[in-house]
Amino acid sequence: MSEPFRLNPRNAVIAGLLVFLALLPLYTALSGNSFVMTLFTRVLILAMAAVSLNLIMGYGGMVSFGHAVYLGLGGYAVGILAKEGFGSGLLQWPAAIAVSALFALVVGALSLRTRGVYFIMITLAFAQMVYYVAIGLDRYGGDDGLTIYKRSRFGIVDLNNRTLFYYLCFALLLASIYLVSRVVNSRFGLAIQGARSNERRMRAIGFAVFRYRLVCFVIAGALCGLAGALLANHTNFISPAMMFWTRSGDLMVMVVLGGLATPFGPLIGTVTYLLLEEALSRVTEYPGLILGPTLLLVAIYLHGGIHSLLQRRTS
Repeated sequence: MSEPFRLNPRNAVIAGLLVFLALLPLYTALSGNSFVMTLFTRVLILAMAAVSLNLIMGYGGMVSFGHAVYLGLGGYAVGILAKEGFGSGLLQWPAAIAVSALFALVVGALSLRTRGVYFIMITLAFAQMVYYVAIGLDRYGGDDGLTIYKRSRFGIVDLNNRTLFYYLCFALLLASIYLVSRVVNSRFGLAIQGARSNERRMRAIGFAVFRYRLVCFVIAGALCGLAGALLANHTNFISPAMMFWTRSGDLMVMVVLGGLATPFGPLIGTVTYLLLEEALSRVTEYPGLILGPTLLLVAIYLHGGIHSLLQRRTS
């Protein structure tokens, strides 16, 4: 059961962040600073991808080092269909979800039979395989990537409207957080969390752990594929770099930084990580030299991420 809402420092920060995100387009309209909306649209999309990773890594204990491949698959589904003249979002977005879910089914069916470093390496190997396949797609830009000249069409809904597209991303992010929360608090989700804690015991009492984990893996892949479709529409560009292993590492950092196995941890981690990255890039040409040690200190001294720090203040 999910805990009832109480006004405390943690919930106040989460509520404040959501209000800030909801009112951001108003600030943009008043100030004329369109870059802020562009930045936070990207934050919302990557937060959605981080939420999907949190489902398998935080709640399920499945450390996938190739999760960004679903961002790439979703993006390429949109880009390839647009290139071939199919511009309807009613075709592109379901295709992005379906391709990502199908690939997650294949990867999960093979990788979930292993544990630990073997699982990590298999997910990484599949992601790198798709990355090199994308490089070889000369018709669709190869290593240079592919420009998407028109965003997905949904009848009278115009995704070229930045404010409309921002609120669409915001709504889908909230929907993904709600979906993951319902999943992990269901009987299915409790079985997934039980398998993370003690797989042998869960099998002994009759749970089909492999099938539960596989379904969870497919849900996460499909959700990240939808984020990939949003990212392709946001940037109007796709390239193999979307699914490189370092992007998967970025998603893992966002989840861990915000707080594993928490509903809003991925959103908090994504906002913190991308804003810190943006701020440091304005100060130095090598933001990683500062960002890396900072994240290392957080990992060492702040177990449970930023969410745990807010939890301590709450208690």
